[in-house]
Amino acid sequence: MAKKVIVIGAGPAGLSAAYTLSKNDIDVEVFEASSNIGGMSRSFDLWGQRVDLGPHRFFSKEPKINNFFDEIVKDDYTLVNRLTRIYYKKRFFDYPLKLLNVLGNLSIATIFSILFYYGKQRLFPVRNPETFEKWVTNRFGKKLYTIFFKYYTEKLWGIPCSKIDADWAAQRIKGLSLFEAVWNAFKGNKGNKHKTLVDEFSYPKNGTGTLYERSAIYVEENDGVIHKNKPVQSIVIENNQCKGIITIDGEKHEADYVISSMPLTSLLKGMDSVPKAVLGASNKLYFRNTILVYLEIDRDDLFEDNWIYVHSPEVKHGRITNFRNWCPSLNKGKKSTILCLEFWAFDSDSIWSADDKYLSDLAIRELKVLKLINESEVVNNAKIVRVPKCYPVYEIGYRNHLDVIENYLDNIEKLIPIGRYGAFKYNNQDHSILMGILAAENIINNTNVDLWKINTDTEYQEDGDVKDVLIQ
Repeated sequence: MAKKVIVIGAGPAGLSAAYTLSKNDIDVEVFEASSNIGGMSRSFDLWGQRVDLGPHRFFSKEPKINNFFDEIVKDDYTLVNRLTRIYYKKRFFDYPLKLLNVLGNLSIATIFSILFYYGKQRLFPVRNPETFEKWVTNRFGKKLYTIFFKYYTEKLWGIPCSKIDADWAAQRIKGLSLFEAVWNAFKGNKGNKHKTLVDEFSYPKNGTGTLYERSAIYVEENDGVIHKNKPVQSIVIENNQCKGIITIDGEKHEADYVISSMPLTSLLKGMDSVPKAVLGASNKLYFRNTILVYLEIDRDDLFEDNWIYVHSPEVKHGRITNFRNWCPSLNKGKKSTILCLEFWAFDSDSIWSADDKYLSDLAIRELKVLKLINESEVVNNAKIVRVPKCYPVYEIGYRNHLDVIENYLDNIEKLIPIGRYGAFKYNNQDHSILMGILAAENIINNTNVDLWKINTDTEYQEDGDVKDVLIQ
């Protein structure tokens, strides 16, 4: 059994790995580049209330993840009734779909157009669709693709849907068809088993970051070490075996294994003697950034959604979270409402480098366009949080580049890349938690579960019932 493991990154993947290792009496040292615990799933105090980095809910059909949640959160959670809607062309569509709501929002001509294009696609399907556009059109028809998929997806990724690999659709909406969506809407979504449509979820009373804050405490209480503000500069490789890391201050730290959740492209840049073909493949992979604009509105009854997907192209943001509607313990008795608007950008986009005043004014203006706040609404405070490299971009051909990298790293012993950043995989936090747990178990049990396959159609996620709560 390993004597010491270094974990790079204190997000869901890194801390679930560190927690599992600590439970098994393995010496763990975690290196986090920022001053925060929880990565993209962290929580923090803001204006006397508690918020997350956007909306994060817990859902899984994997017992390992359920047990992880149970052990750490215990009874300190609440069940939240999900209420989400899609905003498109000045109308709000319930999501999951509800038949009367859909019929009331769409004209008869639009409904017939949806059915016509769906029928046409059934008669003349695209075989082996390679792009997101073709995959979704194949499944739902051109009209429904345009209404409910195209604009939101292009906001998120910053490239046309015709350039996005079909892998993303297969991961996020696999198994759902127009017939299933309509049938669920007709039934009022009772008994709905599709993962993206579940309507109740478990949520820690002090925010989603509770899982990772408590994991970190457990690691430290069991003689593990967690370093904050300690970026890793390079990986020490000798004879195709990982021996440790060097941090940005030049310190060398040795270990029997290194589990890395740092961005995969950064990991490779920190390794010596990487073949040109591998570096070339890495240079063709890239990430999308997120800008979160938090606004404190001096009212407690703005709208009842947990979050809203904003598909309309006339505004730049893509999602709004209303933290008033998650659980009362987040609000801490305050009568104001904290909203979080999400904008997405590349490093080169002007909005990424825009000043805070511009971004807060833009967010307020767009809320008024959607009529979610009125013209005279009082905004008490604004805060901007920029989160770089949030989303690995699945541009067509990315899989070929990733295969080159995976094949190379598979030949480096004792180095284990995991997580959304570390594996260049669009994980939900449950996938990242599972990656971390299985990475730790590979070390503990000397097994070789293929972690690259997590969040694909694999045996690791196909068993059990779909649940939106991480409790047994």
